[in-house]
Amino acid sequence: MQRAIPYMQFRGGSSKGIFLLASDLPADPVIRNRVLLAIMEGVGEGDVRQIDGMGGGTTLTSKVAVVSPSTHPGADLDYYFLQVVIGKGTVADSQSCGNLLAAVVPFAIEKGLLPVTGSKTAARVHLVNTGGSCEVVVQTPDGTVNYAGDVTIDGVPGTGAPVLCNYEDTVGSGCGALLPTGHAMDILDGIAVTCIDNGMPQVLIRAAALEITGYESPAVLNANEELKARLEVIRHEAGWLMNLGDVREKTVPKMCLIAPPVTGGIVHTRTFTPFSCHEAIGVLSAVSTATACLLPGTVADGVAQLPDHTATGYSVEHPLGAFTITFEFEQGETGVAVKKSGVVRTARLISRGEVFIPAGIIQ
Repeated sequence: MQRAIPYMQFRGGSSKGIFLLASDLPADPVIRNRVLLAIMEGVGEGDVRQIDGMGGGTTLTSKVAVVSPSTHPGADLDYYFLQVVIGKGTVADSQSCGNLLAAVVPFAIEKGLLPVTGSKTAARVHLVNTGGSCEVVVQTPDGTVNYAGDVTIDGVPGTGAPVLCNYEDTVGSGCGALLPTGHAMDILDGIAVTCIDNGMPQVLIRAAALEITGYESPAVLNANEELKARLEVIRHEAGWLMNLGDVREKTVPKMCLIAPPVTGGIVHTRTFTPFSCHEAIGVLSAVSTATACLLPGTVADGVAQLPDHTATGYSVEHPLGAFTITFEFEQGETGVAVKKSGVVRTARLISRGEVFIPAGIIQ
């Protein structure tokens, strides 16, 4: 016997995930996570291939978005992001995902949670994981979501309609402060680092400090076991200093290696998610990285190259291209105060229907 659960699958930005209504899942988080593991991995819990489930065998394709009408003042939707940790048979909720966020409003419209309000439909989304919020604007000509357009995103084939995401309340959303250690720079395991949180808790390190260039391919870095072990030592120590506690089983903080830009951006990056090198860079990781480049005294000093004007935004280079962020900020006595961060993504509905799990998981 099996049990059917309604779902939609979307590509949001450079990620792909399963979208579910909160009302279709058990309220008990332990049972809910068993359901999600069954959906993504099937009966082979911890199977890195995810051959018996809907997951794609990578971090970027093992994501789940749970959506509901918001109970938060001033918001239209609640978005709860859950990451299935590849090969560990666990589900993490210690971060949000800015890529899947691009598909939250399209999903809500497709499911009838939101009305279309004209050629464009805007909704305020409450990010349950972090407590932040984001205004998401999607194209809705003729009363339906438009997925076709001419916007390109590095790391995503083809083009799509623009989805505008204006982030608010992201500063310190995971750690309680933009610089959670109280310093722009710290020394961890003998290495200079910057611990920052503008929507994504992250540790920045100059690639050269780890005796690499920072331009190596993700495959080469993933094969470097000595490097990954060193990053984990630093990450564990940073977790305590960033008010995240023991992070051995958590997906934050991310680890970001930086090097001078090569294609006109402000900095070149290799981001670990954290157990493998990202093929590109996450939305909120890019926001935190760009923010660090704007602050004095961080490890980005002498590495980042800031433009003379900011009208076109700040581009963070990654293995597949670059990610551009716009900021609304104020210059205060203690430095830059970020008010709003904006990014443009695309999204596409891939499939919808019912996903089947063993009936015994939900009693």
